[in-house]
Amino acid sequence: MQKLTNKEEEIMHILWTLEKAFVKDVLAKIETDKPHYNTLSTIIRNLEDKGYVSYKAYGKTHEYFPLVTKESYKKKFMSTAIDNYFNSSYKNLVSFFAKEEKISVDELKEIIALIENNQ
Repeated sequence: MQKLTNKEEEIMHILWTLEKAFVKDVLAKIETDKPHYNTLSTIIRNLEDKGYVSYKAYGKTHEYFPLVTKESYKKKFMSTAIDNYFNSSYKNLVSFFAKEEKISVDELKEIIALIENNQ
């Protein structure tokens, strides 16, 4: 699974939400920095080349749909981020968010409870 650019990832989030869409449908969902229609079409074709989307043809028009689930993408790239930025340590990950005050003590307690209940 290849890494996506920020714009490709944005498009994938739209396709995951819509489940299937024409280029014009995706364009309508982009809120800021709307690309030109042809540029968006090229980005979606790149996603197809990377194996993330496929399409159903209706004459010259294509309806695109994701081949990769959001869950499988998330698992792959969260694992890569943890490996690359936190030395493969979930403890380092949680410590980072605690130091940055992005996670509260109550949230940490909830995480501990989840871990204890899954054993």
